[in-house]
Amino acid sequence: MSQTIAPTHATPPAPEPEEDLAALAARHGLTVSGARPTLPQYVGQLWSRRHFITTFATAKLTSQYSQAKLGQIWQIMTPLLNAVVYFFIFGVLLDTKRGVPDYIPFLVTGVFIWTYTSSSVTVGTRAISGNQGLVRALHFPRASLPLSLVLQQLQQLFFSMCALVLILVGFGQYPRFHWVLAIPALFCQSLFCAGISLIMARLGAKTPDVAQLMPFITRVWMYTSGVMWSVQKLTSGHQDIPHWVVMALRCQPGAVYIDIMRYALIDSFHGSQLPPHVWALCLGWGLLFFCGGFVYFWRAEESYGRG
Repeated sequence: MSQTIAPTHATPPAPEPEEDLAALAARHGLTVSGARPTLPQYVGQLWSRRHFITTFATAKLTSQYSQAKLGQIWQIMTPLLNAVVYFFIFGVLLDTKRGVPDYIPFLVTGVFIWTYTSSSVTVGTRAISGNQGLVRALHFPRASLPLSLVLQQLQQLFFSMCALVLILVGFGQYPRFHWVLAIPALFCQSLFCAGISLIMARLGAKTPDVAQLMPFITRVWMYTSGVMWSVQKLTSGHQDIPHWVVMALRCQPGAVYIDIMRYALIDSFHGSQLPPHVWALCLGWGLLFFCGGFVYFWRAEESYGRG
């Protein structure tokens, strides 16, 4: 007779507890892909890419008008044509030149300096969203993009300043020692432009519709910055305007950088037309926006190019 042997079911050994994945990764020196570096590390990474920033800015500037027959001449012609249009509309039709000596140097200086500010806002808005292929393909500090685009606008401003010098001389504003003040003024304005470009780059990366809204905001900002008229003379003729509104218009960064450049370059623009503590405002706006904008952009570093 055959004997039936009942199968035995051996209890499998209990699995060893899995090691915590974070601890395992840390033990082997693994880090999260695309993790945000510390702020000092981020600054060091940007400094190591300084040649890329300058080269990218120059390449963008060179290719900007490469398809136009006049080429790089448009770097000077564009702000000049804007100044001609503003002179006809505001200086002639609306007669805002009344009571403003040396109105053409006054207007052209305002247009050129304002163009630097407004262009930095515009290019900053599309710095990340307009370069998604580059952002997703390569690993580099993303702040390189808005900073390089602001540097491109600064390079373009230098071309415009050459034309501005010729216009100033043509209207009797000859070089003098006071023109040296334009250097620290442009430095502070560049800090401000870099900071606001970083802020707009983060906003534009998350909400592309911001790029459609910014032209309207910058247009209102331009009208309140005294590009085409003297804010001081305009507000002094309206006693019903509250004093705090007048000071807000005179002390906001768009007006500060325009007026301080006019003070540096135009003989008839006197210090009495500047807001109080203008140099403190000039440096303060630059440092506030650059430091704040840099930290604000850095805090979202790991999210750019995703989604």
